[in-house]
Amino acid sequence: MRKIGFFDIYVNDIDRAQAFYETVLDTTLQPMDDPTDPTVQMRAFGDDFTSHGAGGALVKLEFAKPGPGGSMVYFSCDDCEVEQGRVEAAGGSIVRPKYAIGEHGFVSIVSDTEGNMIGLHSMA
Repeated sequence: MRKIGFFDIYVNDIDRAQAFYETVLDTTLQPMDDPTDPTVQMRAFGDDFTSHGAGGALVKLEFAKPGPGGSMVYFSCDDCEVEQGRVEAAGGSIVRPKYAIGEHGFVSIVSDTEGNMIGLHSMA
């Protein structure tokens, strides 16, 4: 079983946020429908729901807003300094540059274009 099955990252501007995550994480997000509400805008991170880890999506909702102080999502990286190096050019900011967390590797804390803080984690 996964520890986390899925995550939502709330955004104000779905296209701007998609460009940020695609640039920083060197990935492609896909449109995703909400079967219960056609006004919800979503962009999904790839996941086949059979592997370890968690799938998730950027989500634009009227009742949920982005910002610091909410849940913290950590993205796995080979070397978090690489992704950290893409953050500012993608419109985000570095909150805390890469630092060691002992035997658990390294983390960079960054802010996306919507004001959400996210973590980048690597063992190197």
